[in-house]
Amino acid sequence: MSNTNSEHLLHPSLGFGLGLRTNHFEDILKQSPNVDWFEILSENYMVAGGKPKYYLHAMAERYPVVMHGVSMTIGSTDPLDMDYLKSLKTLANEVNPKWISDHICWSSIHGLNSHDLLPLPYTEETIDHVANRIAQVQDFLGRRILIENVSSYMSYKESEMTEWEFLQEVADRADSLILLDINNIYVSSRNHDFNPKEYIDHIDPRRVQQFHLAGHSDFGDYVIDTHDHDVPKSVWELYAYTLQRYGMVSTMIERDDNIPPLNELVAELDQAKQIAAKTFNKVAV
Repeated sequence: MSNTNSEHLLHPSLGFGLGLRTNHFEDILKQSPNVDWFEILSENYMVAGGKPKYYLHAMAERYPVVMHGVSMTIGSTDPLDMDYLKSLKTLANEVNPKWISDHICWSSIHGLNSHDLLPLPYTEETIDHVANRIAQVQDFLGRRILIENVSSYMSYKESEMTEWEFLQEVADRADSLILLDINNIYVSSRNHDFNPKEYIDHIDPRRVQQFHLAGHSDFGDYVIDTHDHDVPKSVWELYAYTLQRYGMVSTMIERDDNIPPLNELVAELDQAKQIAAKTFNKVAV
């Protein structure tokens, strides 16, 4: 497989980043770790003030920042939450993130929030619905957003296509970008018995702006995206394969539970750097 030059990206690669977690606020400011950028969870900072906001502005002065949300529920049939979007836009104006992302999923119905990122049926009707809502969000925010593939544990009889065909078509129709979660692809491939490389091969590199890496819990017959383990060998291998197709895309490690000390996460991030360097050297030969 030939390498795709990363010049296709609308925004040059930021390099290698971490999810910003409260456990590490002080250590980051004191140590200035060798991390290229940080991803914040938007909802944690959509407040008027307080300590998290103080640290966020301190981080944004030192590092590039991107915003990642979990509450846009872009696939829901409920009306778009304009209060949420106004708060999101206010935060973006404060922090000036390189980009904003959320998930291609639904979380609420009839005003009730499941607090989970639920998959969608992969149909033409759903594509039209989701693409239209993404376009509305992008018009309101005044910028393109990234949509992320979720891990899934169920499927719909109504689905007419694969997940990767659905994701690509939504991004094309909405003219949005993609946050490709490598771990989520692996988790879903195990749960739904498909080849994760086929997923990687299908997505247009010109749409992909960011990668997520994370760990999961493997129960043999099924896998759950828990974000509480180190990135496993299976995901590292899929990451190396993905790099060969997409080139150097902004890459970060997510850790949401059993969060280790900052230096351990930085060391894990170094593994991503080593894999990227080794992958590109092999391709260049």
